[in-house]
Amino acid sequence: MLKVLTRQWNKRRFLTMSLAATSGMLSLPLARSARRDCTRWAFLSDTHIHGDPRYRFRGFCTYQNLQRVADQIGADMPEGVVITGDLARSRGSADAYENFKSLLAPIVKERPVHLCIGNHDHRDDFRTAFTGPAHRAAIKDRHIVTAMAGPVRMIVLDTLLCVNTFPGMLGRLQRIWLETYLAASDETPTILFCHHAPRADLLDTRRLFEIISPARKVKALVFGHSHRYEFSEKDGIHLINLPATGYNFTGAQPVGWVEARLTGQGGEFTLHAVGGNLSRHGSTQSVRWRT
Repeated sequence: MLKVLTRQWNKRRFLTMSLAATSGMLSLPLARSARRDCTRWAFLSDTHIHGDPRYRFRGFCTYQNLQRVADQIGADMPEGVVITGDLARSRGSADAYENFKSLLAPIVKERPVHLCIGNHDHRDDFRTAFTGPAHRAAIKDRHIVTAMAGPVRMIVLDTLLCVNTFPGMLGRLQRIWLETYLAASDETPTILFCHHAPRADLLDTRRLFEIISPARKVKALVFGHSHRYEFSEKDGIHLINLPATGYNFTGAQPVGWVEARLTGQGGEFTLHAVGGNLSRHGSTQSVRWRT
């Protein structure tokens, strides 16, 4: 009984807290897309920017890759950008995040950019670079963002467990927050974003799906980490694994970004490959949200 009462109190407490933590890179409101039935966003992951712009890994210069992608996005500006973690290489660093910010600066001036934290991001350096001392987190030591994007709601979650180690975890408090937030929100189609791949690398995947599977408003989970581009489903929820922008792990995978057109009924995802396997460059995958 005590556990039940504690859980109920926690939920009431979370309802009275700020349910949105806003990224320091959030620049402009989404009013332009708020009245539209379709919104267009750029989705990136695993940029792996180093403190040295000349840094190369597996034959890829990650700085040049992000520069090229940023130029492509800037040439036909979407409503906003989401990057699902591993912004930096290895353990993150202040100079890596400064390089990252310089590459994204032209986009940030015009559009919102929402960031996940990955296992190669350093939480303190990330906080210093992107949120600032006045930042109020929904949960202590977790970076969470919620935003309306035209016909959909976006929720950016934090799965960093330990820097430079492979697995990730939402953790109990963040799961309680998510369950409470979803229960309090309306039925707007909702897309979740995190860094770690469910099933394989997210240690509390089962508990996450106990929350989101019954919540029919949750339509998709977008993530990175594996440096693979693929689509799958679990309980009708679309699992969208973004390609890495920095480098691939195998020659079979593209390196690049995804252009997402989102409606209340589904989404179309177009691959923009800038390296690696270019065979799927320009291909579009369509999905329909569960009802």
